[in-house]
Amino acid sequence: MELEITFPGGLQVDASFDGFLVHTDQTHADGGDGLAPSPFDLFLASFGTCAGSYVLGFLRRRGLPTEGVRLIERVHTHHATGMVEDIEVEIQVPEGFPEKYIAPMIRSAELCAVKKHLENPPRIAVTTRTVSRARA
Repeated sequence: MELEITFPGGLQVDASFDGFLVHTDQTHADGGDGLAPSPFDLFLASFGTCAGSYVLGFLRRRGLPTEGVRLIERVHTHHATGMVEDIEVEIQVPEGFPEKYIAPMIRSAELCAVKKHLENPPRIAVTTRTVSRARA
């Protein structure tokens, strides 16, 4: 997979890939215009939406209703460093949801690819290369 990262203006940074365009910006407090989520907020949202995709698949494969089911992601940071220490995802289900599906649904959410990559992070390399202006 290859993503192209561009700078449309201000503190906005966009990512283009597979026919999609993802916009990011910084908050007003951080000097941005607040026109889109920050890159870090998208990172955090990717975990919750990934877990949600696995929960949705679990429910659909069993013919269970999705109405009233939602996930709440709570991010806990270290008070001194501001670094994320814990991410908690709570799956809320409506009254009457079959108890026998609770544990397997949690196991399904824990299969999320984003979670798996955080548990075994990839190596990240940043390099530079000069290109001609005609190509830019």
